Amino acid sequence: ARPGHVFPLRARNGGVLVRAGQTEASVDLARIAGLGAAGVICEIMNEDGTMSRVPQLLEFCKHHNLKILTVADLIRYRMQHERYVHRIAEAVLPTRFGEFRMIAYSSDVDRDQHVALVRGNLEGPAPIVRVHSHCLTGDVLGSTACDCSELIALSLEAIAREDRGVFLYLHHTGRGFTIESPELEPASPPRIHFHARGQLDREPARQRMVQHESGIGAQILIDLGLKDIRVLTNHPKKVVALEGYGIRIADQVPLRVASRRPTHQTL
Repeated sequence: ARPGHVFPLRARNGGVLVRAGQTEASVDLARIAGLGAAGVICEIMNEDGTMSRVPQLLEFCKHHNLKILTVADLIRYRMQHERYVHRIAEAVLPTRFGEFRMIAYSSDVDRDQHVALVRGNLEGPAPIVRVHSHCLTGDVLGSTACDCSELIALSLEAIAREDRGVFLYLHHTGRGFTIESPELEPASPPRIHFHARGQLDREPARQRMVQHESGIGAQILIDLGLKDIRVLTNHPKKVVALEGYGIRIADQVPLRVASRRPTHQTL
């Protein structure tokens, strides 16, 4: 074999936690191994000339007795072993549900700021916790296309009722809508599409974002000294992601919303 065109590539700062690409993965892998932050990447082709995917690569590595890992594996490893969320400020926040201790966090990966609202003493039995993703249309504008605003109020009310718990607000995620240009009618103006839970959660980009959010949420909870929590959620399958980061889910507590509108929240 001989190389064809050779292209120099630059990895993004932050590696696979910023861009889930082969370039970033090769540099991250070399750095984790204690080597220089550089690597060589290539594509493996099938006999028919198509690019090999994970199933074919697994067979290739088995045949040649090679080790293999995916970019997703590397993302998961870095999230579990690296500290990239830091506490930057705090204050007392008065709300209609009483006062909360508001703690701001910054992420080294995306430079976004996230907030934890803490109530009471968190030591002792597992406190209730809500992890909520930013939704402009629901949280701020009160859209009835989702129940995000309602979930915030119900969560804070539940925490205030027990006088103990944490509300995590992850700021960097979706707006609650996307702007789409019609493919069949190029002359038509772009349209706003409001997110529906089932559709959004099937998208690979959204699945990667859920993993990213879970890592950030877990690091904040660990900073607050939490290992065991009771999660406020109407989507039990989502909480499994937190357990991969050393957080034990002692219980799942549903939120009783007035109507069953779709939501695109993390948990």
